[in-house]
Amino acid sequence: MVAERPPVLLEMRGIRKAFPGVVALDDVRFELRRGEVHALLGENGAGKSTLMKILSGACRRDAGEILIDGHAASIETPRDAQAAGISTIYQEFNLVPQLSAAENIYLGREPMRSAAAGVIDRRTLLRDAHRLLESLGTSIDPGTPVWSLGVAEQQMVEIAKALSIRARILIMDEPTSALTASEIDQLFAAIRRFTADGGSVIYISHRLEELARVGQRATVLRDGRLIGVRTLPSPIPELVRMMANRDISEHYPQPTRRRGDEILRVEGVTRGARLSDVSFSLHRGEILGVAGLLGAGRTELARVIAGADVPDAGRISIGGALLRLRSPRDAIRAGIGLVPEDRKRQGLVLPQSIAANLSLPQLARLGRAGVVSRARERQLAERWSRELRIRAPGIDARVLTLSGGNQQKVVLGKWLAAGADVLIVDEPTRGIDVGAKMEIYALLDRLAAGGAGILMISSDLPEVMGMSDRILVMHQGRVQALLDAHGATQEAVLQAALGLAS
Repeated sequence: MVAERPPVLLEMRGIRKAFPGVVALDDVRFELRRGEVHALLGENGAGKSTLMKILSGACRRDAGEILIDGHAASIETPRDAQAAGISTIYQEFNLVPQLSAAENIYLGREPMRSAAAGVIDRRTLLRDAHRLLESLGTSIDPGTPVWSLGVAEQQMVEIAKALSIRARILIMDEPTSALTASEIDQLFAAIRRFTADGGSVIYISHRLEELARVGQRATVLRDGRLIGVRTLPSPIPELVRMMANRDISEHYPQPTRRRGDEILRVEGVTRGARLSDVSFSLHRGEILGVAGLLGAGRTELARVIAGADVPDAGRISIGGALLRLRSPRDAIRAGIGLVPEDRKRQGLVLPQSIAANLSLPQLARLGRAGVVSRARERQLAERWSRELRIRAPGIDARVLTLSGGNQQKVVLGKWLAAGADVLIVDEPTRGIDVGAKMEIYALLDRLAAGGAGILMISSDLPEVMGMSDRILVMHQGRVQALLDAHGATQEAVLQAALGLAS
């Protein structure tokens, strides 16, 4: 006997949206059933964000209709979406760090002891917040300031906030991009509780391998059009083919690089409790992957080598010459570049142009007496924008208008243009689509083939395995293992990351 399908909760029909010079959505339809987790897939620029902005009231559609429970819904503003039971959890959380978890959950809707006097009923506030957080299987103290919570805990606060407005539809944008494996398990358990109670989730993610664990169906968009709907689990190569309109049999490039002389040596580097006696070497033409669990010290190591933090002990050498790194400027002068984990806050000046960002590490070379030659800056930017295939109206486009993949190209591009000998890339493909990932991988391989040494930090184990020549595994601030990537297994890397390697 065939199980009866759950009723349709949401329908979006014939959705169209155009911006000057581009049609973002063209006759797109989307369906969400009650109690379903429905993945929305597509490369950057496919139209996913625009479709969800229309559903959440942040953007008005040019044509089409939205139905909830079979009835036409007028969603013109975020308030309309909230009234319809639609809530969005963005990749960058919408929380006030200084307020408590409870205050964030009920912000603007606090229970009042005296509305006239503006006195909040704190006992009820904490009690109701505790009940919501407990329903998600988390033990967060509702009185805890949000700034002191981890990423996974902040995500639970966001979900509790959605439950507090009686959300029936939860839109989740890249919900696992900054989570550890155990935190992902906790998130998926919370999602299952939400859907078991009749809620539905629209799940946006570039991590295709996790969809089968959490989703029932997937809708694929490409270039603003609906390509198809698939039942999950579906073969990842098929989903990639639908998203990218090309066969992708291998995500990682065939290496064109050769290992050369040693370029970087790190000896006994220690910093507080985060790094302890870290030693390794990096060669020209090599990609050295750095693996480890959250808190293992990977990013702290990157910051020390890039001159952002000063170590308590240890030595760092480039080409045999001992360095004295007291600032990022010292590292840049030594030929060290850093692509940070948080590209938006630490790697880019978002309001400035592509040209301005690409030229940042070498302003002194592009002018005289502190005055930058705009002609030379534009010449440099035109070259690297073309070589990196940065998709933008031109080099004067502000970086904040670019997709995540193109923003990452700009960060990489400024170090390619500067001719960095050592490049540290921290989570180089986080939050970008499959096609953009492949382009980033090709760029890294090309840079190494040109003689640079690359230190690649990643939480994506297949990425570490697929791109690295050797793998440095860290555990609690120490080097736990150094493995040949070509003979290593995922099990061996994970065992070392857990501190279990012999």
